[in-house]
Amino acid sequence: MRTSLTPAEARHAVDLLASRSLIRLVTEIDDNGAVPPRRLAGTLPDLSAHQLRSASEAARAYGIVRVAPGAGLELTAYGVELADLYDALARWARRHSVPAAVCEFSSRIQHALGLLAPSLTPKSADCPAPPLHGRPISGEAEADLARVRTLVIQWLAGNSRVARTEPVRAA
Repeated sequence: MRTSLTPAEARHAVDLLASRSLIRLVTEIDDNGAVPPRRLAGTLPDLSAHQLRSASEAARAYGIVRVAPGAGLELTAYGVELADLYDALARWARRHSVPAAVCEFSSRIQHALGLLAPSLTPKSADCPAPPLHGRPISGEAEADLARVRTLVIQWLAGNSRVARTEPVRAA
């Protein structure tokens, strides 16, 4: 289990995790249970067929979802942990009005991950957090963000294939 990422790995992991279609897929399954692949378009009508296909293929390739016979796409243990991580990111963002006091769940997660991205590599881990809304992050917000950063790093360490630029294909 690796705990440090190269800049390219951190960028790839954040890009994947911040994908709006992946966020929507994971949170939908977490909230409502398995989704038959043929019902994805009806379940997530705000996503195009291409977005749904890309998200479900990536989620399967990275071990976040699996196809359960008779049930459809369901979260793996990593997927359940990712859903919990998304909830923690969204709670931090909501508490600190990121990116705004009122916004979409996936936007909150994307912005929180964007703030964390620079601190996910060993050389930048000790850098101060970037400004929030054009002003420095408060001590409380920074401490809360550090806790969420730890959760992101733990999740990435547990599912190290997400940081790879190419997914590991099941044999």
